[in-house]
Amino acid sequence: MALYDSIASIYDPWSASVVEDIAFYVDEARRHGGPVVELAVGSGRIAVPIARAGIKVIGVDLSPGMLSIANAFGEEHGVSDLLDLRVGDLREPPVDETVPLVICPFRSFLHMPDEDEKLRALRAAHDLLQPDGHLIFDVFAPSSEDIAETNGLWLEREEEIFERADWDEATRTLRLSVRSGDSAASMDLHWLSAIEWRRLIAEAGFDVAGLYGWFDRRPFESDEDMIWTCRRRETPGRDCSLSPAPTVDRVVSSP
Repeated sequence: MALYDSIASIYDPWSASVVEDIAFYVDEARRHGGPVVELAVGSGRIAVPIARAGIKVIGVDLSPGMLSIANAFGEEHGVSDLLDLRVGDLREPPVDETVPLVICPFRSFLHMPDEDEKLRALRAAHDLLQPDGHLIFDVFAPSSEDIAETNGLWLEREEEIFERADWDEATRTLRLSVRSGDSAASMDLHWLSAIEWRRLIAEAGFDVAGLYGWFDRRPFESDEDMIWTCRRRETPGRDCSLSPAPTVDRVVSSP
Protein backbone atom coordinates (compact mmCIF):
# COMPACT_ATOMS: atom_id res chain seq x y z
CA MET A 1 0.00 0.00 0.00
CA ALA A 2 1.33 3.43 -0.94
CA LEU A 3 1.55 6.02 1.82
CA TYR A 4 -1.43 8.08 0.66
CA ASP A 5 -3.72 5.11 0.00
CA SER A 6 -4.65 5.03 3.68
CA ILE A 7 -5.88 8.63 3.64
CA ALA A 8 -7.13 8.90 0.05
CA SER A 9 -10.73 9.20 1.22
CA ILE A 10 -9.97 12.19 3.46
CA TYR A 11 -7.25 13.87 1.42
CA ASP A 12 -9.48 16.39 -0.35
CA PRO A 13 -11.41 17.36 2.80
CA TRP A 14 -8.07 17.63 4.65
CA SER A 15 -6.64 20.00 2.01
CA ALA A 16 -9.90 21.83 1.27
CA SER A 17 -8.52 25.19 2.42
CA VAL A 18 -5.48 24.95 0.14
CA VAL A 19 -6.63 26.78 -2.98
CA GLU A 20 -4.08 29.55 -3.43
CA ASP A 21 -1.83 27.50 -5.72
CA ILE A 22 -4.47 26.31 -8.18
CA ALA A 23 -4.78 29.46 -10.30
CA PHE A 24 -0.98 29.85 -10.30
CA TYR A 25 -0.37 26.41 -11.83
CA VAL A 26 -3.28 26.76 -14.26
CA ASP A 27 -1.81 30.08 -15.44
CA GLU A 28 1.60 28.45 -15.91
CA ALA A 29 0.06 25.60 -17.89
CA ARG A 30 -1.68 28.10 -20.17
CA ARG A 31 1.57 30.00 -20.56
CA HIS A 32 3.77 27.05 -21.49
CA GLY A 33 1.23 24.84 -23.21
CA GLY A 34 0.73 21.12 -22.94
CA PRO A 35 0.88 18.37 -22.38
CA VAL A 36 1.87 19.02 -18.77
CA VAL A 37 3.42 16.35 -16.57
CA GLU A 38 2.34 16.64 -12.94
CA LEU A 39 4.52 14.69 -10.54
CA ALA A 40 2.71 13.52 -7.38
CA VAL A 41 -0.62 14.35 -9.01
CA GLY A 42 -2.58 12.99 -6.05
CA SER A 43 -6.33 13.51 -6.18
CA GLY A 44 -6.17 15.80 -9.21
CA ARG A 45 -6.54 18.98 -7.17
CA ILE A 46 -4.31 20.82 -9.69
CA ALA A 47 -4.55 18.50 -12.69
CA VAL A 48 -8.31 18.71 -13.16
CA PRO A 49 -8.41 22.54 -13.22
CA ILE A 50 -5.59 22.45 -15.79
CA ALA A 51 -7.56 19.95 -17.87
CA ARG A 52 -10.63 22.17 -17.56
CA ALA A 53 -8.50 24.87 -19.22
CA GLY A 54 -8.21 22.52 -22.22
CA ILE A 55 -4.68 21.27 -21.55
CA LYS A 56 -3.72 17.60 -21.37
CA VAL A 57 -2.13 16.42 -18.12
CA ILE A 58 -0.01 13.32 -17.62
CA GLY A 59 -0.30 12.68 -13.90
CA VAL A 60 2.11 10.43 -11.99
CA ASP A 61 1.58 9.17 -8.45
CA LEU A 62 2.55 6.18 -6.32
CA SER A 63 -0.93 5.86 -4.82
CA PRO A 64 -3.56 3.98 -6.83
CA GLY A 65 -6.13 5.17 -4.30
CA MET A 66 -5.37 8.80 -4.98
CA LEU A 67 -5.37 8.22 -8.74
CA SER A 68 -8.79 6.63 -8.47
CA ILE A 69 -10.10 9.78 -6.83
CA ALA A 70 -8.38 11.92 -9.49
CA ASN A 71 -10.03 9.88 -12.21
CA ALA A 72 -13.47 10.30 -10.60
CA PHE A 73 -12.80 14.05 -10.20
CA GLY A 74 -11.95 14.27 -13.90
CA GLU A 75 -15.10 12.38 -14.87
CA GLU A 76 -17.19 14.68 -12.68
CA HIS A 77 -15.90 17.69 -14.62
CA GLY A 78 -16.00 16.03 -18.04
CA VAL A 79 -12.24 16.13 -18.69
CA SER A 80 -11.27 12.46 -18.44
CA ASP A 81 -10.06 12.54 -22.05
CA LEU A 82 -7.45 15.13 -21.02
CA LEU A 83 -6.16 13.17 -18.00
CA ASP A 84 -3.58 10.42 -18.45
CA LEU A 85 -3.01 9.02 -14.94
CA ARG A 86 -0.10 6.65 -14.30
CA VAL A 87 1.11 4.81 -11.22
CA GLY A 88 4.78 5.56 -10.66
CA ASP A 89 7.54 7.17 -8.64
CA LEU A 90 8.44 10.79 -9.38
CA ARG A 91 12.10 9.77 -9.29
CA GLU A 92 11.46 7.34 -12.16
CA PRO A 93 8.29 8.64 -13.80
CA PRO A 94 6.72 6.24 -16.32
CA VAL A 95 6.70 8.90 -19.04
CA ASP A 96 8.36 8.49 -22.43
CA GLU A 97 6.98 11.75 -23.82
CA THR A 98 8.82 15.06 -23.64
CA VAL A 99 6.77 18.09 -22.65
CA PRO A 100 7.10 21.87 -22.29
CA LEU A 101 6.17 21.91 -18.60
CA VAL A 102 6.62 19.66 -15.58
CA ILE A 103 5.06 20.67 -12.26
CA CYS A 104 5.38 19.26 -8.76
CA PRO A 105 2.94 21.17 -6.53
CA PHE A 106 2.11 21.06 -2.84
CA ARG A 107 5.67 20.53 -1.55
CA SER A 108 5.89 16.99 -2.86
CA PHE A 109 9.66 17.10 -3.43
CA LEU A 110 10.01 17.32 0.36
CA HIS A 111 9.07 13.64 0.56
CA MET A 112 12.55 12.92 -0.82
CA PRO A 113 14.60 12.02 2.28
CA ASP A 114 17.93 13.62 1.38
CA GLU A 115 19.72 15.75 -1.18
CA ASP A 116 20.68 12.78 -3.34
CA GLU A 117 17.05 11.73 -3.76
CA LYS A 118 15.92 15.30 -4.35
CA LEU A 119 18.57 15.64 -7.04
CA ARG A 120 17.44 12.35 -8.57
CA ALA A 121 13.88 13.68 -8.75
CA LEU A 122 15.00 16.97 -10.27
CA ARG A 123 17.06 15.18 -12.93
CA ALA A 124 14.12 12.93 -13.74
CA ALA A 125 12.00 16.03 -14.33
CA HIS A 126 14.77 17.53 -16.48
CA ASP A 127 14.76 14.46 -18.71
CA LEU A 128 11.02 14.86 -19.39
CA LEU A 129 11.37 18.37 -20.76
CA GLN A 130 11.64 19.64 -24.29
CA PRO A 131 14.42 22.14 -25.08
CA ASP A 132 13.82 25.30 -23.03
CA GLY A 133 11.10 23.47 -21.10
CA HIS A 134 10.30 24.45 -17.53
CA LEU A 135 9.97 22.72 -14.19
CA ILE A 136 7.87 24.55 -11.59
CA PHE A 137 7.56 23.38 -8.00
CA ASP A 138 6.93 24.73 -4.52
CA VAL A 139 8.54 23.86 -1.18
CA PHE A 140 8.94 25.46 2.24
CA ALA A 141 11.34 25.89 5.13
CA PRO A 142 9.61 26.60 8.45
CA SER A 143 10.03 29.76 10.48
CA SER A 144 10.72 29.55 14.20
CA GLU A 145 7.19 30.89 14.73
CA ASP A 146 5.67 28.03 12.70
CA ILE A 147 7.55 25.49 14.77
CA ALA A 148 6.67 27.07 18.11
CA GLU A 149 2.97 27.38 17.27
CA THR A 150 2.39 23.81 16.05
CA ASN A 151 5.05 21.48 17.42
CA GLY A 152 3.62 18.36 19.03
CA LEU A 153 0.00 19.56 18.97
CA TRP A 154 -3.04 17.85 17.47
CA LEU A 155 -4.96 20.61 15.68
CA GLU A 156 -8.31 20.32 13.92
CA ARG A 157 -7.29 21.30 10.40
CA GLU A 158 -10.79 20.78 8.96
CA GLU A 159 -13.96 19.55 10.60
CA GLU A 160 -13.17 16.22 12.31
CA ILE A 161 -9.80 16.02 10.53
CA PHE A 162 -6.84 16.38 12.88
CA GLU A 163 -3.24 17.16 12.02
CA ARG A 164 -0.06 17.05 14.10
CA ALA A 165 3.35 18.49 13.27
CA ASP A 166 6.47 17.18 15.01
CA TRP A 167 9.45 19.28 14.01
CA ASP A 168 13.09 18.15 14.27
CA GLU A 169 15.29 21.16 13.55
CA ALA A 170 18.50 19.15 13.94
CA THR A 171 17.64 16.89 11.01
CA ARG A 172 15.32 19.43 9.34
CA THR A 173 12.50 16.90 9.27
CA LEU A 174 8.79 17.38 9.79
CA ARG A 175 6.79 14.31 10.85
CA LEU A 176 3.27 15.21 9.71
CA SER A 177 0.39 13.06 10.97
CA VAL A 178 -3.26 13.18 9.99
CA ARG A 179 -6.24 11.24 11.28
CA SER A 180 -9.99 11.19 10.85
CA GLY A 181 -12.15 8.26 11.90
CA ASP A 182 -10.45 5.07 10.72
CA SER A 183 -8.13 6.89 8.31
CA ALA A 184 -4.66 7.83 9.51
CA ALA A 185 -1.14 8.30 8.17
CA SER A 186 2.18 9.84 9.10
CA MET A 187 4.78 11.14 6.67
CA ASP A 188 8.20 12.74 6.88
CA LEU A 189 9.00 15.94 5.00
CA HIS A 190 12.61 17.10 4.70
CA TRP A 191 13.29 20.78 4.08
CA LEU A 192 16.26 22.72 2.67
CA SER A 193 17.27 26.36 2.49
CA ALA A 194 16.89 28.38 -0.69
CA ILE A 195 20.66 28.28 -1.24
CA GLU A 196 20.67 24.49 -1.06
CA TRP A 197 17.74 24.21 -3.45
CA ARG A 198 19.48 26.55 -5.89
CA ARG A 199 22.58 24.34 -5.86
CA LEU A 200 20.56 21.17 -6.52
CA ILE A 201 18.58 22.88 -9.28
CA ALA A 202 21.82 23.87 -10.99
CA GLU A 203 23.32 20.39 -10.57
CA ALA A 204 20.21 18.91 -12.18
CA GLY A 205 20.78 20.98 -15.33
CA PHE A 206 18.45 23.93 -14.80
CA ASP A 207 18.76 27.70 -14.71
CA VAL A 208 16.54 29.48 -12.20
CA ALA A 209 14.10 31.62 -14.17
CA GLY A 210 12.09 32.79 -11.17
CA LEU A 211 11.79 32.45 -7.41
CA TYR A 212 8.68 33.71 -5.64
CA GLY A 213 7.67 33.94 -2.02
CA TRP A 214 4.02 33.10 -2.67
CA PHE A 215 1.60 32.21 -5.45
CA ASP A 216 0.75 35.85 -6.08
CA ARG A 217 4.34 36.12 -7.41
CA ARG A 218 5.55 38.37 -4.63
CA PRO A 219 9.36 38.47 -4.36
CA PHE A 220 11.04 35.82 -2.26
CA GLU A 221 12.41 37.36 0.93
CA SER A 222 12.94 34.58 3.45
CA ASP A 223 13.37 30.83 3.82
CA GLU A 224 9.69 30.00 4.20
CA ASP A 225 7.56 29.44 1.09
CA MET A 226 9.49 29.09 -2.17
CA ILE A 227 8.00 28.73 -5.64
CA TRP A 228 10.73 27.85 -8.12
CA THR A 229 10.54 28.27 -11.89
CA CYS A 230 13.40 26.39 -13.53
CA ARG A 231 14.39 26.42 -17.21
CA ARG A 232 16.07 23.37 -18.72
CA ARG A 233 19.64 24.25 -19.61
CA GLU A 234 20.84 23.06 -22.99
CA THR A 235 24.44 24.23 -22.80
CA PRO A 236 27.07 21.83 -21.43
CA GLY A 237 28.09 22.04 -17.78
CA ARG A 238 26.28 23.03 -14.64
CA ASP A 239 26.10 26.54 -13.26
CA CYS A 240 26.22 26.26 -9.47
CA SER A 241 26.18 30.03 -8.90
CA LEU A 242 24.55 31.03 -5.63
CA SER A 243 23.82 34.59 -6.66
CA PRO A 244 20.29 35.84 -5.90
CA ALA A 245 17.57 34.40 -8.12
CA PRO A 246 15.43 36.66 -10.26
CA THR A 247 12.00 37.15 -8.76
CA VAL A 248 10.18 37.23 -12.09
CA ASP A 249 10.23 34.82 -14.98
CA ARG A 250 12.38 36.36 -17.70
CA VAL A 251 10.79 34.32 -20.47
CA VAL A 252 7.36 35.87 -20.24
CA SER A 253 5.81 38.59 -18.16
CA SER A 254 3.50 37.90 -15.24
CA PRO A 255 -0.23 38.00 -16.01
